[in-house]
Amino acid sequence: MPDSAPELTLRLHPKIAEIAAVDWDACAGEDNPFVSHAFLSALEESGSASPRSGWLPQHLALRDGDGRLLAVAPAYAKSHSYGEYVFDHAWAHAFERAGGDYYPKLQVAVPFSPVPGPRLLIRPDSGLPPAALGQALAQATEQLNFSSAHVTFCSEAEWAALGAAGWLQRLGTQFHWLNENYSSFDDFLAALSSRKRKQLKRERRDAQSAGLDFRVLQGAAITPRHWKAFHRFYMDTVDRKWGSAYLTERFWPLLAERLGERVVLMVAERDGEPVAGALNLMGRDALYGRNWGASVEAPFLHFELCYYQAIDFAIARGLKRVEAGAQGQHKIQRGYLPVPTYSAHWICHGGLRRAVAEFLEAERPAMLEEMASLAEASPFRAADTD
Repeated sequence: MPDSAPELTLRLHPKIAEIAAVDWDACAGEDNPFVSHAFLSALEESGSASPRSGWLPQHLALRDGDGRLLAVAPAYAKSHSYGEYVFDHAWAHAFERAGGDYYPKLQVAVPFSPVPGPRLLIRPDSGLPPAALGQALAQATEQLNFSSAHVTFCSEAEWAALGAAGWLQRLGTQFHWLNENYSSFDDFLAALSSRKRKQLKRERRDAQSAGLDFRVLQGAAITPRHWKAFHRFYMDTVDRKWGSAYLTERFWPLLAERLGERVVLMVAERDGEPVAGALNLMGRDALYGRNWGASVEAPFLHFELCYYQAIDFAIARGLKRVEAGAQGQHKIQRGYLPVPTYSAHWICHGGLRRAVAEFLEAERPAMLEEMASLAEASPFRAADTD
């Protein structure tokens, strides 16, 4: 730690349960549920984020000389690069071909959740700058003899602070829907071009005329039978995408128990039985779409459950935006526009650091150009057109 703050001590915790929820959340705040003690502990206690899945908790905690917790970061020792959504496989392969060991690495992230938000969680009254926790991360990485540390889907302010402290900066893209003080879904539709407005109306009409009943459930209204069905949907989606089933069946009810009304499940039922579902978490001003799956096929069912029901919910509750997860340029036509996402990377090996820095210097302007190009496909009408 810097000479100006010799009283600070750094400790890595192999279980988030070692840190009191009230202390962790005093650092994390209430805006983003994904960095809450409740969410992260549900991942660990359900066996989802665990050595079995290659996510070994190593949560950072900074304390003052009196033992008071000043800052934390959700961190994991990783033996692979899966479940992160910021891809560094090429970096790993190049380093290993040159004789280096890229793994283990330190990942500061929310496992299996490409959700932007704070990662350097600092108690507001501590006076600590983000760079102090960034320095602690770099120190821990080198002391543990890890190849690197990666702070993914962090806030723009954290990205800027880490970049100023010598971390390598990376840009990505997601698609978010922004609530322009709409009073209803029809009010949102009125902001679209005539052609796109007709398209979305047709998609909703077709989805809602497929013999399905749509319901929005929160907290305790989501029963064990809903979670049992949803886990089947999740496993089916994983199987179809040739992915890995990181989230265990125990995770879903544990999440609902810990986060209560912040858990929002959009459900499609046929004859009273769930046949599709989309899981969301609600923050202070945003709805975050996460997992989805279905046991039936119906026209535009995915769009209805994951995008349109989410917009309806956000408008009704005055939320500022809907974040519908990673990737998916098809979201643009549904009103979800490109926004930048941020990550920062500390590479210990000088040669690898220089190579990655050169790559990112070329990648960042390319990402900005891509976002500008994607934005041109916006479905929103110009001010002087229908």
